[in-house]
Amino acid sequence: MSYGPDPWRQTHWDWRAAGNFIGGGAGSGLLVFTALAGVEGSARTGLVLTGLALVGLGLCCVWLEIGRPWRAFRVFMNARTSWMTREALAATLLFPAGLAAALNVPGFSWIAAALALLFMYCQGRILHAARGIPAWRGPLVPLLMVATGLAEGAGVFFLLAPMHDSASRTLLVLFAVLVLVRAIVWLAYRNQLAFAAPRVRAALRWPDRLLLIAGTLVPLGLITVIGTGVASGFTAVAYTVIAGLAAAAAGSAMKFALVTRASFNQGFALAHLPVRGVRH
Repeated sequence: MSYGPDPWRQTHWDWRAAGNFIGGGAGSGLLVFTALAGVEGSARTGLVLTGLALVGLGLCCVWLEIGRPWRAFRVFMNARTSWMTREALAATLLFPAGLAAALNVPGFSWIAAALALLFMYCQGRILHAARGIPAWRGPLVPLLMVATGLAEGAGVFFLLAPMHDSASRTLLVLFAVLVLVRAIVWLAYRNQLAFAAPRVRAALRWPDRLLLIAGTLVPLGLITVIGTGVASGFTAVAYTVIAGLAAAAAGSAMKFALVTRASFNQGFALAHLPVRGVRH
């Protein structure tokens, strides 16, 4: 690290912070997609518990990042101005609602899905509030985090397809739409960084290729093969799993790079250099 007028990468948020965005987004997205899929019974129980586990794992990652972890309860004390507080409050409501959904209590699947959307939105606003980091403060960052979380959640849903056997054509089309929307939002976000520092753009170069190729073209191609009936039986299930894995893994890699690799601040400039005996 070298401090000076040129941008340097922040080190306060590392892989643990990235883990919160990855686990929280994928877990919340899975809860939303499970509600949209209308899965019932033991399959819904397993999917909802998996989503809650991912959210909980993400929160544990960020808890490990706190300098004094046992003072974490203080995060609840600033709901008026802090998106971290709002994220924590949303999570506090999400877990009991999710457990009720896992127990197949009527109506709670949609309540958990709504709280999961709120949780993802709060995560996006946390990044957006970091005004000193050009890659985070863009106006499309909240939408990017929500779109990525939904695509990741759908990916995890189809990654677990052998567990619930709910990979209908309608859900595959919805999966394709979410993956395509994520790609469109990502391209718009990337274009907004056209004037960012070269090192910021360089840090997002490989996630860009990964997201567009492995995270978009591969799932869309496999979904097309499945939807046209070219693949069936075990092959169709295998293609579904691969498509889900590709979509989820590419989104997670993008978030990791965004939080830990592209997190350069904007640097600073001195309008006037101090000179002895000269008044500015």
